[in-house]
Parts: sequence; C-alpha cells; structure tokens
Amino acid sequence: MSPAFDPRIAIFAERADWHTRRLVAALKKRGRAARLLSLKACGFAVGATPHGLLLPGFEAALPQSAFVRIMPGGTTEQITLRLGVLHALRESGVKVMNDARAIERCIDKSMTTFLLARAGLPTPRTLVLEDPQAAQMLVDAAPGDTVLKPLFGAQGRGLRRLAPKEALPGAEEMDGVYYLQDFVPSADERHADYRVFVVGGRAEGAMRRVASHWITNIHQGATGEPVPPTGALAEIAVAAAGAVGAHFAGVDLIADAAGRLLVLEVNSMPAWSGLHAATGLDMAAPLAALLAGERAMA
Repeated sequence: MSPAFDPRIAIFAERADWHTRRLVAALKKRGRAARLLSLKACGFAVGATPHGLLLPGFEAALPQSAFVRIMPGGTTEQITLRLGVLHALRESGVKVMNDARAIERCIDKSMTTFLLARAGLPTPRTLVLEDPQAAQMLVDAAPGDTVLKPLFGAQGRGLRRLAPKEALPGAEEMDGVYYLQDFVPSADERHADYRVFVVGGRAEGAMRRVASHWITNIHQGATGEPVPPTGALAEIAVAAAGAVGAHFAGVDLIADAAGRLLVLEVNSMPAWSGLHAATGLDMAAPLAALLAGERAMA
C-alpha cells in the first residue's frame, strides 16, 4: 500500500494545528504517512484487540512510532488513563516521543527541578511545599525576590514575582502547593532568557527571548532573536533533556548576573512556531527524521 493508506506513525493531537500540519508534511517528504488521533479516543481493549489497546486506526497492529503533540486536560482519572495508554505503547515496543515518563517529569515542575539538580545541572534554588506558613517564612528569608509558579503550568501563565515579606496567595489559589524559586536577575538591562530545542540528543535550534517584562515567554509578548545552538547553551540543554528522558524538548535557560547559565524548565511538548518566526528553523524536519527511524531516539 502507499503511505497514504498505510500510516505507521501516530500523532496524538486534538486538532491539525500549524505544528501538526508541518510535521505531517515533513513525514510525507520522507514517504511516510501519519494518522492523527486524540488521546481522548484511546483506551484499553484487553482481549478485544491483538495488542490490548483501543487505538482508532491501529486495531490490527500498533504504530511503529508515535508523537505526542498535546496532552488534553481532564479529570485525574482521564489523565491517568491517557498516560496509561502512552505507558502501554512504550511497553509494547512503540517508540513514543515523548513517552509518559518524560511527560510526567516535565509537567511536574518539582520533579523536573529535582532531576536537573541530581544530574549536576545548574538550576536556581527551588523549594516546593504545601504548608503556607512555612512557604511565607521562606519568601521572607529569601536573599532576593522569589518567583512563585503553578506546579502545573505553561506559556508563562500564573507566574508571580514576590519581594521578601510580600504576602503569598492563599493555598486554595495555588491548588495547595507552593513552588518557590529564586528570581534570577538578568545579566544586562533587558529581561532575557533562552529557549533551546533538543531533538534526539541534539540542539537543533535556539533563540534568545527578550521582553520589557521579567516574564520572557513568547506567548506573553516577548520577542525571539536567533542565537546559534552551540557551546555551553547546547551542551546544558541536551543534558537537561536527557535528565528528564525527553527525546524532544524545549529547554529554558537564563544567564545570571555573572553570565552563568541556569536551567529554568524543560518542556516535553513544546511549540516551535516562535522559533520558526525568529530563526526560520522548522523543527518538523528533525522530528520527522526521528519518527521515520532515520535517526535513533537518544
């Protein structure tokens, strides 16, 4: 059969957005076809399918590889089921990018930070706890400002910068968990950090994100500037992706006042439209090479 009628690659997405369309087109150039499906439509079918999974379009045989563009929100039970499907695919020998372990580690910022530090990578001092009184004491005793982040969050939403002795929000507003990280002042007058895209153990693209505000996310109005994905920037980013087990990652780094690079976060389902606008680089090409088996999943 032609690739159009025999897709062996699954792309988990809720809609055919810009990123998904670019990836499908990059796969088509390699003579490979992909089937889009939602994790909401997947589940387990033990005894009903040869492989025990409910995967629309893959009833007879599982895909050779899979790409997770989006993990849709839902109840704890729904998210557990969707992650379970991804776990099962990996256990069945399917190359999943990224698999459930990496997604879980990156969604939970506290685990990301722990794994980064355990790997010996530079990252700001971070404290995560539930007790609001203890959290307030930590903010009051901090050497400078503290950044309060939602444990689960993306695109710069929900971030707060607190001065020492500034009152924390109530526990209910933070879903009962305080993720506190030392604020890192910029090395120059502009607020800036870096986003490096790692694919299969290589730094494939990078940009410097510059903003008038201390939150430097592209979705919050920052501007991307191209920078070469080389040197310490690339080395630290590749090591950070490896620390969380991500085949594909958007790694956020910042330079402190002394110029030392620190890892802030690792995103296991990053968008790359901002990078494309800033640099002209399209991550769909290296991603397609990885999914098609032309490159090993490092």
